[in-house]
Amino acid sequence: MPEKVVVVGAGPVGSLAALYAAVRGHDVEIYELRQDLRDPTTTPLTFTKSINLALSERGINALRHTGLPDLAESVLNETFPMHGRMIHLERNDQHHQLPQFYDPRGKSLLALDRAGLNKVLLDHLESMPNVKFFFNHKLLSVDFKKQLAWFDRHKSSEAPEERGTEIEINFDFMIGADGAHSAVRYHLMKFVPMSYQQEYIDKLWCQFHIPPSPAGDFRLPPNYLHIWPQDESMFIALPNLDKSFTATLFLTRQGFSKLDVSGNVVPFFQSKFPSVVPELITADELQKQYKDNAHLPLITIKCSPYHYGSTGVILGDAAHAMVPFYGQGMNAGLEDVHTLFSLLDRYPIDRATALNQYTAQRTPDAHSINDLALGNYREMATDVKSRVYLLRKWVEEKLDVWVPAFGWATQYSRVTFSNMRYSEVQARAHSQARVFNGALGLGLAAIVTGTLWWSRAGGLQRAKMGILRSVCWAAQRIAGSPGAQR
Repeated sequence: MPEKVVVVGAGPVGSLAALYAAVRGHDVEIYELRQDLRDPTTTPLTFTKSINLALSERGINALRHTGLPDLAESVLNETFPMHGRMIHLERNDQHHQLPQFYDPRGKSLLALDRAGLNKVLLDHLESMPNVKFFFNHKLLSVDFKKQLAWFDRHKSSEAPEERGTEIEINFDFMIGADGAHSAVRYHLMKFVPMSYQQEYIDKLWCQFHIPPSPAGDFRLPPNYLHIWPQDESMFIALPNLDKSFTATLFLTRQGFSKLDVSGNVVPFFQSKFPSVVPELITADELQKQYKDNAHLPLITIKCSPYHYGSTGVILGDAAHAMVPFYGQGMNAGLEDVHTLFSLLDRYPIDRATALNQYTAQRTPDAHSINDLALGNYREMATDVKSRVYLLRKWVEEKLDVWVPAFGWATQYSRVTFSNMRYSEVQARAHSQARVFNGALGLGLAAIVTGTLWWSRAGGLQRAKMGILRSVCWAAQRIAGSPGAQR
């Protein structure tokens, strides 16, 4: 007799989990707080569009293992390739666009609209006879021991706080994929001694839309993630299939407060992000979008365990919400699904063991990518302008291509273009950083020794002072390099 699998949350991660369960013959019920997410009038939980998604190898791998041969291609057909970052800098009163490719072998990130991905997944689910949808249902409570849940069935997601009809359901297995503010996680905490850590970082984000040019073309080179790095602030833009860009401003809370009070949004952009106004967005449109679009927080969540017994588990942001600076939030969530069902397949009659192993495996990986995502803001907003960062990136990429037997690669490449466990990626990055910084230190020592040897007696003191300044500068640069942070 098929088991009843209840999935709470119909976003990309919940929808993929429902597909995995349905393909295995389970009776699947999907409960979603909002109305049908394919309806363009559905209000997102954050009351604005999300930061554009970047699909990478981990997400693609999870899509390819659903057991539905056409699913991955259906999603990939709606993506736009980004070969690397395009760094926008002002030098000598001139605007420069400097490309930095993601991978020495030419691999690309794929820009993807969240709504488009959700539609593909939900359409596939709707075609399956063993799947039922329950939109406009708010989870009220769960008893993971008795395997019962209670939902409030309301008429509209416009006012979910208004009580509707309370219903009780039973389940064999519940999967919580209901986001950072997960109701499933909240109720799971009543049954397991869960360690929980939540932090709002000192950055907010605001979304902007860059339309196509009057001729109907892209206003920027299309195959890049565009970055205007300014240390404490950053502006990014990702391409869309309709030749527009979805852009995001990241700025400190204090920075947003100052702009709110002064209203100097246009002068701020003109000084910090050259070429945005009016080349990409008109001054009036920039002001309007800044005012109309919410200024939203960025949250990072770590918790463990992710399950209770054999009856419940949490995935995606419900288990490990992260900041968007590595573009791995969705990819990690999709990888959760693949990892979970791989373990369930390994232990088909012992779900408790499968869930124990799932928590044991995913907790260190989720914590690692959470930390890496926090650290990657520095890389995007500051290090991309650093010569030491560029030198290290060049060395790592050349070793990767020229001497692959060394097993050397950039951290970014391992995170984005491989399925290596995040915890192992972090460990290897630390190891490579020690080697690189040690080699740089030895090289500097050799220069110092050589300079002293060749110095004449009369210029010895000046040479020593010059070397000391060089050593201090190099030490500061090394300390600020990506390797020192990871």
